Amino acid sequence: MTTAPPPMPALPALPALPPDVTVRPLVVTDARAVYELMAAQELADLGVVEIEEADIVGDWQRPSFDVSAGTTGLFVDDRLVAYAEVAADRGDAAVHPDHRGRGLGTWLAAWMRERARSCGTAIIGMPVPEGSPGDHLLTALGYHVRWTSWVLKLDPTSSVPQRPLPPGYSLGEARTDEYPQVHGLVEDAFLEWSDRERESFDDFAAVTTRRPGFEPWHLRVVRDADGVPVACAHVTLFDAEDGRGCEAYLSRLATRADHRGRGLAQALMVDTFATARVHGAGTTGLSTDSRTGALGLYERVGMQVTSTWVNRAIHLT
Repeated sequence: MTTAPPPMPALPALPALPPDVTVRPLVVTDARAVYELMAAQELADLGVVEIEEADIVGDWQRPSFDVSAGTTGLFVDDRLVAYAEVAADRGDAAVHPDHRGRGLGTWLAAWMRERARSCGTAIIGMPVPEGSPGDHLLTALGYHVRWTSWVLKLDPTSSVPQRPLPPGYSLGEARTDEYPQVHGLVEDAFLEWSDRERESFDDFAAVTTRRPGFEPWHLRVVRDADGVPVACAHVTLFDAEDGRGCEAYLSRLATRADHRGRGLAQALMVDTFATARVHGAGTTGLSTDSRTGALGLYERVGMQVTSTWVNRAIHLT
């Protein structure tokens, strides 16, 4: 006779919300509203908008992400005023500056913890600008800093020092048949320092080659003498809606372990910046964090830190 497992304990009740706030899971068509919400928060906290709608669309179209199960939205008069999402041990959230101080951030943090706990995750964290209201809230709730991240940018007037490739290497756009190799190259490099499951190729494609606005020149590779990709970069190009003009963002940069120390990453980065400028980008940016040790690499080609973020997390045991 098989003994039935004990019932799962009930999840703690979430904090009360103001009476004018309603809650529902989000759907794919809410991506624009989420972008506008996150842009308003970034503008208040950073003075600039770094997010773009394609970032959300790309993340939400990953096959591994169930939008309605992994998100929640808070509405006032059918207007999205706060949201959160959770995927594995990482999440994101935003509260419109006009609705701060109403307990919405505390409610979202509690929802994120319970969503992660219900999925069997032992820890949940999210990025917040250092010193921002979100940083102060999570600190007060007992969250610790997992790692620190920096956004760096190359000023439009800065000249990028040339970094020639060593003999035997070549550089150019990745061919479509090389996309799976590029995916493997990125995952092998990133999983050296990132504690997460290996990303599937379909999830990788959703945020790179299937991302809205993708063009073949956005994915660039260095090939060795045998024509095998051994380093890669992924860049996105967008027109900033706050009037800054066209910007490029280097979202991925990776070199195979046995080809490091030869200047391939710097040569690839310089090429990517130059190519982005040809396509109209004034400013080029990227982000890195304290797990990678790559901050010095970017500073050596003239990039400067424009904002500092912390990933704050809490254990769920």
